[in-house]
Amino acid sequence: MLQISKLISQGAGLAPVLVKRAATVELDWDVRQKSRFDATDSLGRLLGVFLPRGTLVRGGDVLLAEDGSMVRVIAAPQAVLRITACTAHGSAFDLTRAAYHLGNRHVPIELKPDHLKIEPDHVLADMLRAMHLTVQAVEEAFEPEGGAYSAGGHGHSHAAAPAPAAAHVHGPDCNHGHEHAPQTIKPVAIQIHPRKPHSH
Repeated sequence: MLQISKLISQGAGLAPVLVKRAATVELDWDVRQKSRFDATDSLGRLLGVFLPRGTLVRGGDVLLAEDGSMVRVIAAPQAVLRITACTAHGSAFDLTRAAYHLGNRHVPIELKPDHLKIEPDHVLADMLRAMHLTVQAVEEAFEPEGGAYSAGGHGHSHAAAPAPAAAHVHGPDCNHGHEHAPQTIKPVAIQIHPRKPHSH
């Protein structure tokens, strides 16, 4: 097994021709969000990957093996839901609303200018369709936002950080809701008494 403990984010600083010639490994998001995993590259070599805890592996990253060889990571196509605004009576703002509601449910989201992508979930799909969004089941690479609190994001170093929380999706039996009824603020009466003039 070939040991790998170093990642070069997006192949930064490497000659493009070397990266292009490197062996490749296709990994889905479930694997790429782990810092320790086994995989087989395009040359048939078994890889043992041991990265700093909290590291997110992105498509385009380069893994550097102990023997000096490089392995370019490809984000493997996987089942996702592609969410777009309804062309008949929607607008791009509908995607902003959808991203807000999905974010409240701690769902990993890939943000694009004209669409969103999330992992399959029929409850969320029904919610989004009720918001008049178009939801399609497709097989595509999935690169969700890392979030300001976690390591990883394109163009940033993969420094050690707390491990990202496991995806939490709300289902019908989930008792942990995020919808809060607005609080009623009771008016408070304030009495102002005029000052009595001083007698001299």
